[in-house]
Amino acid sequence: MRFRSIEKSPTGIKGLDMVTGGGFPQGRNTLIYGGPGTGKTFIAVEFLLNGASYYGEPGVLVSFDEPADNIVENFQSDDRILEKLIKDGKIFIEDVSGTPDPSIGSYSLDALKIRIEDAVKTTGASRVVLDKVDSLFDGVSDRGPLHMELRHLISWLNGMGVTSVFTAGDSGGKPTHGLEDYISDCVIHLTHTFDGEVGTRHLRIVKYRGSSHGLNRYPFLINERGISIFPITSLKLDYSVSRELVSTGIPDLDDMLGGGVYRGSSVLISGTTGAGKTTLLSKFAYEACRRGERCLYFANEEPADQVIRNMESVGIHLKDHIGDKLMIHADRPTSLGLESHLTEMQDLVMDFKPDTVLVDPVTGLAAAGGPSHRASNAKNLFIRFTDFLKSRGVTSLFTYLIRSPVTATQTELEISSLIDTWIVLEHVRANGDYKRLLRILKSRGMNHSSSVAELRFSERGILLKGGSW
Repeated sequence: MRFRSIEKSPTGIKGLDMVTGGGFPQGRNTLIYGGPGTGKTFIAVEFLLNGASYYGEPGVLVSFDEPADNIVENFQSDDRILEKLIKDGKIFIEDVSGTPDPSIGSYSLDALKIRIEDAVKTTGASRVVLDKVDSLFDGVSDRGPLHMELRHLISWLNGMGVTSVFTAGDSGGKPTHGLEDYISDCVIHLTHTFDGEVGTRHLRIVKYRGSSHGLNRYPFLINERGISIFPITSLKLDYSVSRELVSTGIPDLDDMLGGGVYRGSSVLISGTTGAGKTTLLSKFAYEACRRGERCLYFANEEPADQVIRNMESVGIHLKDHIGDKLMIHADRPTSLGLESHLTEMQDLVMDFKPDTVLVDPVTGLAAAGGPSHRASNAKNLFIRFTDFLKSRGVTSLFTYLIRSPVTATQTELEISSLIDTWIVLEHVRANGDYKRLLRILKSRGMNHSSSVAELRFSERGILLKGGSW
C-alpha cells in the first residue's frame, strides 16, 4: 500500500525542506525544542521570513520572552528584510514578553487568543510562531489546567487553518513541561554538543505524523548567510558519471593518465612537505579557469594572497581569474567543528556553483574532528563531501600530507579506496641532490602509465621528465 503524504508548508531553509520531505505540516503544529543557543528562534523566524518573502504567506510572531525591538535587532541584515516585512504588513510581532496574560491565573488563554486572532486577521497570516511558549508555565504551580488550555489553543489554531510553530526549552533531552504530548504533529530536537573545545549544532526529527522524514542527526550552521542544514548522511550512490576527460594543465601528466581525468571524478595528490602538491593542484585550477570553468579552492593552511604569490614563481597566475572564475576560501578547519566545517564547505559549493573543487590539504580536516575520534570523523566527512560533489558532477582534487616517505602510499584517514585517481609525489636523493618524483598509483577506468617521472618546477612552469611508457 502506498500512502500519500500530508500537505507541507515549505520552510525555505537550505536542507530542512529535504529532510522533512517538503517543510512543516500545513495547517498543523510543529514543536522545535532545544537548549539555549541551539537555534530555535532562528529557525522559527526564518520560517516566517521565507514564507512572507517567497511563498506569499504572511506571518505572526508571538514572543513570550523577548521584546519586539530586540527580535528585530537580532535579525538585522544588510537588506533589513524583517523591518521591511513588518512595515509592509506581511509580518506582525505580538509582544507578550514581560506582560503576562491577566487571565492565566484563572487558567484561561482567551485574551491571548484574541490578540493572535486580531494579528492574523490584520496580516492575513497563514503562519504563526509562538516563541518560547514554555514561558507560560513560569510561576504557575498547578500546571494541569494550563496544559488543557494549551491543548485548546493548539486545536483553535488548527481550526483557523494556520501553520503553527512552537519553540520550547530542553529538559533532559525532552521538551520542557511535556509539551510533546500535545504539540505533536512534527517534533524537532536541536542540540549543541562539544567534542573537546569544538562545538557543533545538530537537528533531529523526533517524529512527523503522516509523513516520511530523515532519521539521522543533521549538522547545521548559522552564519551571516542564514541557516544551512545538509542531509549529508542520506546521500546515495545513484548519481550519473561522465565519460569526458579534462586536462590537468600539464600535457605530460595527461599523457601518463591516458588523456586526463574524468569530469566529476575525485583526485588525490599525496606527498611529503615540499613535494609539489599545492603546485599541481593550482595548475589544475588555473587550467580549469582557462577553459572557462568555475573553481572553488579551499586553502586550509595558507592565506589566499600567499597562495597566489607562491604560485607566480612557477608561472601559475591565479590572480588572473580571482573573482570571475576562481574563489579561494582560506580558513583553518579547526575554526569550526568538523560537521560545521563540512556544512560551510557545502554551503559555498551551493552558492558558487563550481565545476571544480580543490581542498589543500584534506589532512587538516582530522584536526577539526575533535580529540575523541579525529581520524574516523574526518573519514566520514570526506566520504560525505566527495559523494556530495560527485552527485553534482563536480571534479574534485585533494592534497594529502604524508608524514614520512616510508608511508608514501598510506593515508592516516584511510581514504585511498574512495579516490578515483591517486598521484603520489616523493623526494629521493640521487648523486647528492634531492629530486621530486611522480607516479600514478591508480586511476580508475583509465589505461594509465606505471612509470616514474621526475617532476621539475621553474618560472616557466612544470616539467615532467621520463614519464613515458
